[in-house]
Amino acid sequence: MAILDILKEACNQVYDQTRGLVGTRQGNEKLGRGAGGDISRRIDVVAEAAAVEIFKKHNFRPTIIAEESGTIEGKDDGFLIMDAMDGTTNTSRAIPFYCCSLAYATNVKLSSVVVSAVIDLSRGELYHASNQRGAFMNNTQIHVSKSFQFAVNNNLDDILVGLNLSGASPENMMGLLNVISNANHIRHFGANALELCFLARGLIDAYIDIRGKIRTTDLAAAYLIVKEAGGKLYSTDGLKLDSILDNKARISFLAVSNDEIFSRLAAYMQIPI
Repeated sequence: MAILDILKEACNQVYDQTRGLVGTRQGNEKLGRGAGGDISRRIDVVAEAAAVEIFKKHNFRPTIIAEESGTIEGKDDGFLIMDAMDGTTNTSRAIPFYCCSLAYATNVKLSSVVVSAVIDLSRGELYHASNQRGAFMNNTQIHVSKSFQFAVNNNLDDILVGLNLSGASPENMMGLLNVISNANHIRHFGANALELCFLARGLIDAYIDIRGKIRTTDLAAAYLIVKEAGGKLYSTDGLKLDSILDNKARISFLAVSNDEIFSRLAAYMQIPI
């Protein structure tokens, strides 16, 4: 069975086994801290177990790098990067924006991700991508937005910017003040992987998270989906984004529909290009 098909089946299994727990006391029960350092709720653990069940069913045994369980050595080649429940705070309050994020990589770097799947667990919409084969939602190919035009006054009037500010330091905020004051349309929904999928399908034009808090497990699957949809991802030193795939690694990044948007944002944020 193809790896993509296994990841898609695992996403659907997580959807089936967690939707009855969203917003419930049982689903919100705290079970300690996961390998990524965050509080694990029962819904997180159930989601991860549901995905692993599918991997075992198909005798799929790569090394797993998981949000809750940490690194589990496999018997096959490759690495499976898993955040089975991205947006747990939203699930705890039944806010309908959370997802399961699965990626397969040939090595331990973001740039080695070759297959990925993300399912919107509130709607059942399934995003997926394979290296050099495009990005899809429910088997329809998707692309980043190409419809905007910059305003004559050089601000960000005409684009929609996703911006994660939760727990941002004063230093982070200083770098973002120009973006905030020049953008008329800023959004943050609470699940990075799904927000990046929104970028990939053209619903937003840029997404910024420069807090140095996001783990590669949050980002790995959507990273490939954005790239295969025609988007670009950069680090805050102006280079193309890459990182070690590890539960402890924390990154900052900008994801954009095109390099013109990145140039405008980089100028506001004093990022070298």
